[in-house]
Amino acid sequence: MKTPELLAPAGSLSMLNTAFDFGATAVYAGQPRYSLRVRNNDFGNIEVLREGIDTAHAQGKNFYLVSNIFPHGGKTRTYVKDMEPVIALKPDALIMSDPGLIMLVRENWPDMPIHLSVQANTVNGQAARFWRSVGVSRVILSRELSLDEIEAVRQDCPEMEVEVFIHGALCIAYSGRCLLSGYFNHRDPNQGTCTNSCRWDYKVAQATEDATGDIYLLEEGNRPGEWMPIEEDMHGTYILNSKDLRAIEHVQRLTEMGIDSFKIEGRTKSPYYVARTAQAYRSAIDDAVAGRPFNPVLLGHLEGLANRGYTDGFYVRHHDQDHQNYLRGFSISGRSLYVGNVLEVDAARGLVKVEAKNKFAVGDKLEIIQPSGNTDIVLEEIFSTKGEPMRVVPGAGYTVWVKLPLTSEGAFLARYMEQENASKLEQIPILEA
Repeated sequence: MKTPELLAPAGSLSMLNTAFDFGATAVYAGQPRYSLRVRNNDFGNIEVLREGIDTAHAQGKNFYLVSNIFPHGGKTRTYVKDMEPVIALKPDALIMSDPGLIMLVRENWPDMPIHLSVQANTVNGQAARFWRSVGVSRVILSRELSLDEIEAVRQDCPEMEVEVFIHGALCIAYSGRCLLSGYFNHRDPNQGTCTNSCRWDYKVAQATEDATGDIYLLEEGNRPGEWMPIEEDMHGTYILNSKDLRAIEHVQRLTEMGIDSFKIEGRTKSPYYVARTAQAYRSAIDDAVAGRPFNPVLLGHLEGLANRGYTDGFYVRHHDQDHQNYLRGFSISGRSLYVGNVLEVDAARGLVKVEAKNKFAVGDKLEIIQPSGNTDIVLEEIFSTKGEPMRVVPGAGYTVWVKLPLTSEGAFLARYMEQENASKLEQIPILEA
């Protein structure tokens, strides 16, 4: 069984280096003018881009440049001139979606590999065969496909490399490509049966309040009495906000069917996000290739990341209750919260300097997260920068010295949330792995 590529996001050199340190074998980044991520993107600077590509190649890894906008006419007229110095840096492929820009690349740089972006919405093997016929070497499949549908594409077009998204944010719609009607009525807009769910009459009523904030109920005009819960917290209400994709439990089957690349979404996220996701999916891929069963502890490692709740998307259409309880149990039991970065080590004092990101305290069980492997410790001592003992670090904005192993330089720190989870776990049946 071949080992799939683990493709991580990179919005900066720091993210790029972290991704490689924690197990990614390739990264992707975009030129702001021609990709779909303008903010938090350092690679608009040609020298930063050069350093990123050179760093990847020095490690024998790949750097893919995202050029996946659907441009209006003005950008098509500047594209070739703007891309000439970029192509000269020799990225390993361009990730593209627009047929016009693909044609320009084929005419001007015929040897440049092209990967077809998920924006092109490829959902079947015949479309993959078409793109192969015009020189595309890899297709990134639509996130709306099931495992069976992905396997059919793999079989229908075996000569095409296939990439799938495995983790990160999910989108709602793009210019008529919508899922809302299919969700409500099982009438898919992408198959011509749209019921215009976005134009329906909705009523909102307030319900009860729980620890997360106010809960509201949404009622569609033609479904009286069928109340759908929506949540509102201090930041607002998220009516169109999909849960995030976490499909780590499907890595084994996807590996067995011959998928070439697993892609993590999140070019605007933090280095901690990249470290945590790359490490977890590296472990899952290595287990799958070696024939070892899926390790459900990895679910908890991903739970502590900022997320909107998790779903495995459309890989499996309908889960049974036992499966959901199994995943939820392991997710909660292994959850941790990012609390800091180790900045430096003072060997003489036996302490390390930590930049705090969240609250932690003496007595907390911490996870030290490093490329070489993670270590659990119980925190015994904390000192201020003036050397005064502390019991609690209130949160971000503090720099402190703590008693950690001196091998922790450059590590991320996370606090296990066992006490907070204990009451929840009592209510959740956990099945055997």
